[in-house]
Amino acid sequence: MKYRQLTTEQFKSLHEEFAQFLATQGIDANEWKKIKEEKAALAENELNVFSDIVWNNVLNKTEYLEHFSKNTINLFNCKAEKISRIVIKVEKEVDLLTQNGYTWLLENYNSKEVDIFEGSKKYTSERNVEIFDLIEKGSAISKGELYSFFKKIIS
Repeated sequence: MKYRQLTTEQFKSLHEEFAQFLATQGIDANEWKKIKEEKAALAENELNVFSDIVWNNVLNKTEYLEHFSKNTINLFNCKAEKISRIVIKVEKEVDLLTQNGYTWLLENYNSKEVDIFEGSKKYTSERNVEIFDLIEKGSAISKGELYSFFKKIIS
């Protein structure tokens, strides 16, 4: 398995897609029920393969990630060959995880209490694996609006 198995909730939301996946392998609902009951290892393998397919599709489309903590925001632009990062660090007693803290930052990004850094690096392993690792560590997929906002500021 390349990533991790989808959660029960994720499988439920992808019920139709999973049924289609099984159908492409000639497995109908009755056969699937039988496999789950009699061949647990095979059922687990099917779940793992489907999970990897879903994750790969999601990660292939991922362009931006955001990771918020109390005093820092990490913004990532996930390109084909490299990943670019903008780090915003706030030295003031403000909690960026709250609406008030986030609003303060957007209104005071040019304050001397705000440091903004930028960098890029080539992927050290496969692109999707590195992006998945960032997601597992708490990053969220985004549309890149905040990244673009801060990129304009530092350019």
